[in-house]
Amino acid sequence: MKLRGLYAVTPDALDIEPLARKVEQALAGGAAALQYRNKLVARDKRLAQAHRLAALAQGYGVPFIVNDDVEIALAVGANGAHLGRDDADLRAARARLAGKILGASCYDRLDAARAAVAAGADYVAFGAAFASPTKPAAVRARHSLFGEAKALGVPLAAIGGITLENAPQLVAAGADLLAVISDLFDAADIAARARQYARLFA
Repeated sequence: MKLRGLYAVTPDALDIEPLARKVEQALAGGAAALQYRNKLVARDKRLAQAHRLAALAQGYGVPFIVNDDVEIALAVGANGAHLGRDDADLRAARARLAGKILGASCYDRLDAARAAVAAGADYVAFGAAFASPTKPAAVRARHSLFGEAKALGVPLAAIGGITLENAPQLVAAGADLLAVISDLFDAADIAARARQYARLFA
């Protein structure tokens, strides 16, 4: 599966139907990948939400990635999982996710990206690229990391504070994926905003 373009990351949501409507707009607009992330609800509700969104993504032929939880990823037939520093051992996750996508958050560290790829990560993410409304205390990642990490030979995702206005800086720096939450899902026309992001990669 091609990992290049807009990487739509879901906002925290208590109710699945309003979220599903927003996600479908992002998929219709051309999101290249979808990550389900929810820090608000209990695990059983996350499982139910992930099932619903997995089916939506599958209908659009878009890779569906579950944040932080290999078990839920496997349970809903997701295309893969994305793990942060404190989520799980990457090598163990790689073994569980045979044939599926494994992504890793590497923050502002090239050495972490090298280690993640060595452990089997299929893509790595650097961020926060800009000041982030979702994680205001997040460490900032310098944009030159994308050029330095090209030698790793995997897609490189940028996350954190990305907007349509600052996104071209990241594409020029070498980012293959733009992981966006607020600037996508808070837009008045989510499908149109997704199309605008997709055009950055045309």
